[in-house]
Amino acid sequence: MANWATFSVALAVVVIMLGAWTRLVDAGLGCPDWPGCYGFLTVPQSESNIAIANARFPDSPVDVAKGWPEMIHRYAAGTLGLVVFGLAAAAVRKRRSGVPFKLPLFIAGFILLQGAFGMWTVTLKLWPQVVALHLLGGFTTLSLLTLLVLRLRKFATAQGSDSERSLEEPIKPTANASRLASLRPWLYGGLLLIILQIALGAWTAANYAAVACTDLPTCQGEWWPKDMDFQHGFDITQHVGPNYLGGQLTAHGRVAIHVTHRVGALVVLGYFAVLLALIWRRSASAGLRGPVLLVAAALVTQITLGLANIIFHIPLPVAVAHNAMGAGLLLSVIYLIWQHHQLPQTQAARATHTTIMHQEITA
Repeated sequence: MANWATFSVALAVVVIMLGAWTRLVDAGLGCPDWPGCYGFLTVPQSESNIAIANARFPDSPVDVAKGWPEMIHRYAAGTLGLVVFGLAAAAVRKRRSGVPFKLPLFIAGFILLQGAFGMWTVTLKLWPQVVALHLLGGFTTLSLLTLLVLRLRKFATAQGSDSERSLEEPIKPTANASRLASLRPWLYGGLLLIILQIALGAWTAANYAAVACTDLPTCQGEWWPKDMDFQHGFDITQHVGPNYLGGQLTAHGRVAIHVTHRVGALVVLGYFAVLLALIWRRSASAGLRGPVLLVAAALVTQITLGLANIIFHIPLPVAVAHNAMGAGLLLSVIYLIWQHHQLPQTQAARATHTTIMHQEITA
């Protein structure tokens, strides 16, 4: 089951990348209906099917080149949904053996909601609010599936035989365990920053603001553009109805979104530079240095891809990789937090716990 969950994580990353590809080639409305395409299971390509499709949707003539990215994304998302439902069914069937089943059931329910957002993305013509929430939903699904993998692998390890466990070298608490424990709230703060930055990226993509600034380190020749319109750029009351393909915001609103996303990247970089340095100093033998290096590598790669997007004017491979690495950065931080929770307790903490238990028993 853990292997299938791992497969679902890989598939979720593929779905996120396909979603980015679909959006970047302006194929979000390549099929004007849902879940099919012009009423067909695949993109209509024969002359007769294209004629039928155009008669059904006269305002959206068939564009095969844009229909296929949209349908490939839907096929992949549908496959992911089937895998998730299979995981939920397997977890319920094995629940008596102790396999975690509440999380798989929650993910299955969330997949249904994510499917609804996929439908609304099309039927509401790329309304930015729905597009942004759909993108965040994809990252949420990926995060939940990753957490499921970690829990299943921990459960599988715990199911090892007593003889195998007796051969394992006991994990010794480090002298810095209590100092590392004090950093846990800051790790959660970093996770929150990553989520907010991903939300900013989703809003940037939904409103086509990635190309609002084409120079570095300034934006349109200014360090802080004077004509930025934050009220317009972050207006969440945009009306349902217009076709939002290409965006409806003014240039000043898009610049405000883009600059905010840049500032967010600098905040995330500075925050994690300090936090990771502190963890590195305190985790000489705590098993956290690997996850710390993973987060650092993901962060540097993501910043580099973001800069490359601006310098080379949003090349498709780089833009898709930037979306994928955003997912990678999120997962690396989740993994660091997970590993932090697996740290052994200090001797003092264990002694305190034993004393409390002894008092409760003798009371």
